[in-house]
Amino acid sequence: MDKNVKKRIVVCLIALLFVNVVTYLYITPYNNANDAVVYYYGSKDDIVYKIQYNLKKWGYYSGEIDGIYGYQTYKAVKSFQAKNGLKQDGMVGDETLAALGLQSTNTSTNTTSNSQDVTLLAKLINGEARGEPYEGQVAVGAVVLNRTRDPRFPSTIAGVIYQPGAFTAIVDGQISSKLEQSSINAARDALNGWDPSGGAVYYFNPAKTTNEWIWSRPLIKIIGKHRFCR
Repeated sequence: MDKNVKKRIVVCLIALLFVNVVTYLYITPYNNANDAVVYYYGSKDDIVYKIQYNLKKWGYYSGEIDGIYGYQTYKAVKSFQAKNGLKQDGMVGDETLAALGLQSTNTSTNTTSNSQDVTLLAKLINGEARGEPYEGQVAVGAVVLNRTRDPRFPSTIAGVIYQPGAFTAIVDGQISSKLEQSSINAARDALNGWDPSGGAVYYFNPAKTTNEWIWSRPLIKIIGKHRFCR
């Protein structure tokens, strides 16, 4: 083979290798960045409710828990980061999520999203209806889902659950109680379409409520200690 031809082949191989290396170095970080979930100014996501809730609980945030990463959330995140020795960029990545006691997930994956819904709904049921008949536990989960379909309420499970003052379990911390298997089963049954509440969007325990307005809601049925209403 002619020496010039050999030389051209070697040059082409070197050039091809160079292109492959550069492409790998450029594309790999980009793909990794796509796998990571970062929440920042303007983000709207179920987990933003949780970020705001924890920041408010710990005294960093005074705004509305609305699931929208606005300026007040940005400032609260920066204050939290400064207090905890984190990079003060106002964005919530893996490290800041972990410090907030939250788990990083890729919400584009349906399986992950569904798992999150089951867990969050189960924790709410556990905090609100632990010890109630199983039908009543499912009914509490159904009320949350009925609210997501009602224009008077937020349209997501997290939005409904973390709506300020909506559920006693959020206010008194019972949502963090040890999770029982019956609550997980009830959440799954509610998500699969069982609605023992008959379409209720409210429920209350007459022995515990001091809210006069809730008594004005039309009663659908009574399950255990809870009255389920429209």
